[in-house]
Amino acid sequence: MNETHLINDLSVETVDTDKNVENVNHKIKIYFTCDICGKKFCKKRNLKRHFLTHTKEKPYSCVICNKDFSCKGNLTKHCRIHTNEKPFSCHVCNKDFSRLGDLKRHYRVHTGEKPFSCDVCGKKFTEKYHLKRHYQIHTNEKPFSCDVCNKDFSQKSHLNTHFLTHTNEKPYSCDVCDKKFSDKCHLKRHYQIETNEKPFSCDVCRKGFSRKSNLNEHYRIHTKEKLYSCDVCHKNFYKNSHLNYHYRIHTNEKPYSCDVCKKGFSQKSSLNVHFRTHTKEKPYSCDVCGKGFSQIQSVAIHCRIHTGEKPFSCNVCNKNFSRKSNLNTHLRIHTEEKPYSCDACGKGFSQRSSLSSHYRIHTNEKTFSCDVCGKNYSHKVDLKIHCRIHTNKESYSSGV
Repeated sequence: MNETHLINDLSVETVDTDKNVENVNHKIKIYFTCDICGKKFCKKRNLKRHFLTHTKEKPYSCVICNKDFSCKGNLTKHCRIHTNEKPFSCHVCNKDFSRLGDLKRHYRVHTGEKPFSCDVCGKKFTEKYHLKRHYQIHTNEKPFSCDVCNKDFSQKSHLNTHFLTHTNEKPYSCDVCDKKFSDKCHLKRHYQIETNEKPFSCDVCRKGFSRKSNLNEHYRIHTKEKLYSCDVCHKNFYKNSHLNYHYRIHTNEKPYSCDVCKKGFSQKSSLNVHFRTHTKEKPYSCDVCGKGFSQIQSVAIHCRIHTGEKPFSCNVCNKNFSRKSNLNTHLRIHTEEKPYSCDACGKGFSQRSSLSSHYRIHTNEKTFSCDVCGKNYSHKVDLKIHCRIHTNKESYSSGV
């Protein structure tokens, strides 16, 4: 036998009284309806709390920072920021959280659960706001705009970080070296350099990395995957940043300029290295002989003098070289390529240094001087030959 019961707000529910006579009273539901938007609630206090979203009323205030809240529960959660109280703990890794919701989201790290999926590309996410942020890649939506330079951003946090470039504000400071940063994630990355922390490791070669994104980029070396392609010359790259740097070859863009000599550079790192020519700074040194260098890669190349390592080999004659640039120069012997030519006489050269040396014939420039007698020479090799007169390393006969 079936009976129909009035619930509330003209809602009805049919109950099978033959099977659940004793539960009829539990099936009677009372709803409290918002008279503004029509949303229904099972509890009156939930309706009351919801109503504050329409009135924008925030009756609960933090006694420490005076921030206002519409809900007492939100104020309670907020106060834990000041007290540093973290009552919710992960039973897997024992990490503590101030909010139960944060603990639930964190727990997905252990379970691998990604309940939110992009309906365009199918990529899955552990958190809903990550999906929402990802979706803007497909829509190219950038709703946040800088009111100084009008640059647009897909995320408000990116706009906030960008805005600090105008104010030159750097609120985040390293407690090891006191270096300041405008972005918290930049401080975090810097701190891993200071502590030499490398929590991410390649499972192929075991090389460690301070950032997961660097590990992902490195892994493409093993897979030979080059995702980024130049639309001008179609050269492929492992990293998007390398493509951006490369593209400036075509545009001849040099956004970084030396304050001393005004020389322009396509990369900031190149400017930093160049600047050491003015400061004479050589922060990198050889562990064997102590020789100083302005670039860290120069140390690695120099160390091959001590180890005898020659990793670059000519595929024509199998001659080995310690530097790739030396191999490239050597290859021109086989190809007879002479990319450098004198604009005075048109003579071609395989090396830029050979062109520079040759050009002194036209300018009569003599940059190499003998320390003993002061005689000047256009070429260093001529000076060395001359110096043997003073050191008696070779005997010279007269009257020839």
